[in-house]
Amino acid sequence: QVQLVESGGGLVQAGGSLRLSCAASGLTRASGRTFSTYTMGWFRQAPGKERIFVAAMYWRDGSTYYADSVKGRFTISRDNARNTVYLQMNSLKPEDTAVYYCAADYLGTGSQQGPAYEHWGQGTQVTVSS
Repeated sequence: QVQLVESGGGLVQAGGSLRLSCAASGLTRASGRTFSTYTMGWFRQAPGKERIFVAAMYWRDGSTYYADSVKGRFTISRDNARNTVYLQMNSLKPEDTAVYYCAADYLGTGSQQGPAYEHWGQGTQVTVSS
């Protein structure tokens, strides 16, 4: 069974930084696919709002994509040897407060649409105080 487990969330003051991690397991056992063949994405959902795209990394060449609201502040990266994707978040703002989810899209092209992603984590809470 595929599992994505996020960690690294917490409470931080505005202007601070956090690094989220998402560890994947069960990908190979599920279908013979490897972590390296999944485009990995990060999404977030603030209270009372829809879940929205934050960042993605294309499996084939490592191209990265970001929502306009986080460009220049957030960085997505991955370590295929550890089956882990990261989201480094700097210069955090109160409006970044949300539950952050990682997601995996087999052979995906870096879609910003949630339904393109097959597997999702349970989320980790990020709270930015002003």
